[in-house]
Amino acid sequence: MNTPVLALSQGTLPVLLSIPHLGTHLPDEIRPSLSEEARTVADTDWHLDQLYGFARDQGYSVLEARISRYAIDLNRPPSGESLYPGQTTTGLCPTETFRGVPLYQPGQEPDAAEITRRRETYWQPYHDALRQELERLLAQHGQVLLWEAHSIASVLPRLFEGQLPDLNLGTNSGAACASAILDAVQEPLHHLPGASQFSHVVNGRFKGGYITRHYGEPARGIHAIQLEMAQCLYMDEAAPFSYLPERARQVQPLLKAMLANALQQVQQAAKTA
Repeated sequence: MNTPVLALSQGTLPVLLSIPHLGTHLPDEIRPSLSEEARTVADTDWHLDQLYGFARDQGYSVLEARISRYAIDLNRPPSGESLYPGQTTTGLCPTETFRGVPLYQPGQEPDAAEITRRRETYWQPYHDALRQELERLLAQHGQVLLWEAHSIASVLPRLFEGQLPDLNLGTNSGAACASAILDAVQEPLHHLPGASQFSHVVNGRFKGGYITRHYGEPARGIHAIQLEMAQCLYMDEAAPFSYLPERARQVQPLLKAMLANALQQVQQAAKTA
């Protein structure tokens, strides 16, 4: 099978940028069962590789998914249980879009055996690569930051009320990241010129998905933060989902400063550990 699952670029600094919903590839073996809506892959975290294009130059490791979340969601538990009980969300192998449109032709949704196959074929390699890179960086530096990069349409009534804040930071209510590192991430939001135009919230509607919750182990020196961004900050939220460079350039300095501050705090924590 030639389906691409991921791409990993190894950096030299203790930061791993994970983008599990960047992928747009729908494997040939599942395409015949999909609806026309599924083929638009509309719920992709579009263009985050461009938005975070500075990451490799800064010396950060970058892990990017190539498989679409419509095939399997790499940020969901392998068992498929909901991360937000009582709230509308999508599962390990979603059957609907964020707006409730079916992803499969009638009667062709994946059964338990197919879900297991996808978990072994697509989900597991991403998580193996993520864990191995975290452990490599941890062994070299003593502390490491896992930055979970996500984006979503700013208005999705089925998932949340009103318009989403621009920047939604999640640390599993503090369990996935040391407070000093989260404080360092937030500092540019208050002091960087131009940052006041962006609204933000911490551990609101999005507290962090499976990756943040599972891999964040501050006691071991692994600090995980998820940033769920409103896509209107850097792209057109309507098809064909175009990247808007001028708009993106307004938020990129903030992203860069947030990560740089986190890195500095991680390195300080390694010195004092």
